[in-house]
Amino acid sequence: MFYLRERKDIEEAIALLSSAQILWVDTEVADYKTRQPRLSLIQVSDDAEDLTGDKVYILDVIDSPEIANIFIEKIMVNEGIEKVFHNAKYDVNFLGKKAAKNITCTWEIAKKLPYYLLPLPNLTLKTLATKFGNFPDISKEEQGSDWGQRPLRDKQLEYAKMDPVYVAKIHGCLLEIVGKNKSEPASEDVSKLTQRYREIENEWKLLDSEKKELQERIKKAMLAQDIVETRACKLSSYERTSKKIAFAKLASLVTSMGLDFDFPVTLTQKLQKELGDVMTELPVEEEKTASWRLTFKPLSDASPEE
Repeated sequence: MFYLRERKDIEEAIALLSSAQILWVDTEVADYKTRQPRLSLIQVSDDAEDLTGDKVYILDVIDSPEIANIFIEKIMVNEGIEKVFHNAKYDVNFLGKKAAKNITCTWEIAKKLPYYLLPLPNLTLKTLATKFGNFPDISKEEQGSDWGQRPLRDKQLEYAKMDPVYVAKIHGCLLEIVGKNKSEPASEDVSKLTQRYREIENEWKLLDSEKKELQERIKKAMLAQDIVETRACKLSSYERTSKKIAFAKLASLVTSMGLDFDFPVTLTQKLQKELGDVMTELPVEEEKTASWRLTFKPLSDASPEE
């Protein structure tokens, strides 16, 4: 790793990094639990093949916000450089905010993948890095350490250098999954898709019905045993209050008080039925929207090719 503290060294590193097409970035923040968090480190990798962190740049900007601004000006607002983060929203808040351009978030990519393609309990950096990389003993112990202290401990620097490595590895693997499963609706084989749907339909119904039954049994058991919370779930109650008034009374009040209370009312089928012939005397406006619903026919009705 290149741990840089002097302004001259950091500016030279930024100039070098500004020629890259893609960078994998992370930050460490001091006093992050307070109202005045301070950007402590900017960690940057420009080499996706580096799995050790030996080529990662660690820019120490704890007492030099002007240097962080140089990074923002030369890197973050540069549309020609793709910047990849995990949970980018957090880091970008310290690195240019809305001025930052060409930002990619591995957490957002992972979140859009269906569970069967990425069957993980969560999408944290550690979980994804463990899934995709051959990284022994990933530890996030130093994440909550004091990033405002100087000098930083060797363990902190070792921890800091690896996060961009994890991001780069995760990024590459996620793009590979997305690429392999990218579909073009115009060229999709509907018969094959339908066949696959049929294969999992019964299994899904069995699992879904068992899931609902288990949820109900757990809820009843917790109520009967006066259990509010376990390690796996929490039981909570809520009340919903609805305020209602007779329509005739509301209309009378609006008329008597001269209120400017004009807004469209959706006429439900029930309301239309009750209004009857009066409907013909009302200046009704019709709004039509189209939507598509996919339904599957019973297996006995399906054609042979399906």
